[in-house]
Amino acid sequence: MPVGFSYQHVSSAEPSVAAIAARRRATLLLSAVLVPLGVVTLVAMMLLWPSGDRSSVSVADPYATADGVRFDRGTVRGFTDADCPSSQTTVDAGGTALTCTIAFTQPARGGAPVPVEVTAELAMTGAVEPGDEIRYLDLASVVEGGAAPYVFVDFVRSVPIVALAVLYAAVVIAVARWRGLRAMIGLVGALLVLAQFILPGLVEGAPPLLLGLVGSIAIMYGVLYFAHGFSARTSTALLGTVFGLAVTAGLAAWSTDAAHLTGVGDDSAYALVNAADELSISSIILCGLIISGLGVLNDVTITQSSAVWELYELAPDTSGRRLFGSAMRIGRDHIASTVYTIAFAYAGAALPVLILVSLYDRALIDTLTSGELAEEVVRTLVGSIGLVLAIPLTTLIAVLVVKAVGPGPARGRHDDVPGEGTTVPPAGGAGPLAPGERLVALGERRARGAEQGT
Repeated sequence: MPVGFSYQHVSSAEPSVAAIAARRRATLLLSAVLVPLGVVTLVAMMLLWPSGDRSSVSVADPYATADGVRFDRGTVRGFTDADCPSSQTTVDAGGTALTCTIAFTQPARGGAPVPVEVTAELAMTGAVEPGDEIRYLDLASVVEGGAAPYVFVDFVRSVPIVALAVLYAAVVIAVARWRGLRAMIGLVGALLVLAQFILPGLVEGAPPLLLGLVGSIAIMYGVLYFAHGFSARTSTALLGTVFGLAVTAGLAAWSTDAAHLTGVGDDSAYALVNAADELSISSIILCGLIISGLGVLNDVTITQSSAVWELYELAPDTSGRRLFGSAMRIGRDHIASTVYTIAFAYAGAALPVLILVSLYDRALIDTLTSGELAEEVVRTLVGSIGLVLAIPLTTLIAVLVVKAVGPGPARGRHDDVPGEGTTVPPAGGAGPLAPGERLVALGERRARGAEQGT
């Protein structure tokens, strides 16, 4: 890009009037696309909104109790290994009682400690310790000697989880301040869409591809604009996100059928299959593939949009080709980091399954394509493809928008006699580069150096 025909004023001040006007023009241009898309999304949500009728669905509640049976809370005071109370019928028949761990628990409602029988699997892990608060099943009113009147059910985790949630909110607000608070409120709204629209829709047999796509777009509209504000950058990121969602939805629809993702190896899936004829595990998996990549997709698109706008406002005379190339160098670094971020996130969530299948004596390709891991592998690949393709498209949209509403004069540029706040060009007529131009030129030199090195 030829330089040296004007003087450059390097400043870190607020955006100039020209830059603000360019942002406004860009917002109007993007609104011409996003407003109709938002209207279509709202109409689709109204048409797909679930009725709330679950009379045809019958799911056994694992925490349901018979008359006289109740759940109680208590604090563990001590342990002992003794004959299992549930073995009493075996002893009465002349057999030998099994030995198990008994946790003497102080009921929260008061009274003497009660002996709670801990399952053998849990006792082996040593997870239950004195001082732990637990939930147990009180069978004393309905069982007489034949089984354990008090049976361990679960831990009470309210205090640590609430403490972590409060710490998380405090850290986010302290670092990101008002924007962090808005992001958390937006997350609550996204969870409401998931709970009130997507999940009931799947239960009632709504088209999973359409349901997941419409719900995800609605979530992104709310989350992006609420957290980042109404701006050209946010609108550009939203367009890129919608494209990434469309790619992800298409790949999810194809891969769910082609890879035969039925989910029948999951206990929860078995329970859902038996709950209602309208429920389809493949449909649930398809919708899950679309939703799973929302967070990372939003992250990369908003970053790319901001990168393009920052480069443009620092060097508004940069050509569209150079602007795209510079932003994509940032995008490639983002791709390199987020791709394995997705993979490790899914690997961590499926770690017990990974350990189990690693103990099988089978080939690696058979392990990765087995029913236990196929869903996680497909989810990683589908989400990564949508993510990678969203970056160049978001960058292209941002470049087209900024060039369509510009170019404007460089921030603080002066064409008169040099004075305070200006830089005199050196002899030979070549003036110094503006900050954004230096960044663009540096990126190009590094790229050329890398190509020559290979």
